[in-house]
Amino acid sequence: MANHLAMAALLEHGDEVLIEQPTYEPLLAIAEYLGAKIKRFPRRFEDGFKIDIVELEKQITPRTRVIVLTNLHNPSSELVDETTLRKIGELARGVGARVLVDEVYLEAMFENSPPSAVLLGPEFVATSSLTKGYGLSGLRCGWILAEAEVAKEIRRLDDIFAASAPNVMERLSVVALNQLPKIAGRAKAMLEINRETLNSFLRERDDIEVVPTRFGTTSFPRLRDGNVDKFYDSLLEKYETAVVPGRFFESPHHIRIGMCCEPESFANGVERLGQALDSLQR
Repeated sequence: MANHLAMAALLEHGDEVLIEQPTYEPLLAIAEYLGAKIKRFPRRFEDGFKIDIVELEKQITPRTRVIVLTNLHNPSSELVDETTLRKIGELARGVGARVLVDEVYLEAMFENSPPSAVLLGPEFVATSSLTKGYGLSGLRCGWILAEAEVAKEIRRLDDIFAASAPNVMERLSVVALNQLPKIAGRAKAMLEINRETLNSFLRERDDIEVVPTRFGTTSFPRLRDGNVDKFYDSLLEKYETAVVPGRFFESPHHIRIGMCCEPESFANGVERLGQALDSLQR
């Protein structure tokens, strides 16, 4: 909903929007729903999913109104550094565009998290929530950071699109916001163990390649033989373990692995992942 409200405030029907590729599919769906003309800029596996400013600049025109990206990148968890964000902001200013940064996974960097992109200039708009880094998706508590003029428009749209949350969820969200260091400590400890488990596993495999994750809650490896559907079916049906097929992120040879569970369960899942890969090779 935060991304929906932000894009609805920033776009008119027929406006041009640049969206990273691969990306979180609902960002594309929202732009399509709003009637925007969608153009893409690449975040390639071969480049570590980094943003190529030269490639992005090639796609910008005077008709561009919004540049959309995720930071941490969804699905790879790659960080977009401040230098790159500032360059994107300069390009946006040059054509009178805004930069919408979905920062929901940035929360999973905890005390190492850089400041929100909204502090880099008035052209930036940022969205986030308690969902990912803190594991509180059931509360449906999120936020949008923007300059006053844009924030006012977003508040008006929120009155139209959004329903009031149940009072108990709003109260629990306030409690959670007052306890974030404690909640973050638990989440951070869990993710650090699981990330090392996964990275160690991936280093030992020659049938799967990956940009190693340093932050975030997800990893986005690529199967060398590319047979993701067969692998996914076997993993789910025979080993009762699930990953997200990369086709949901425009990357059919990849899988997205989430690391948000108790370390014992995650280690068990990684073991089953290896068994499924071995079975596929046989």
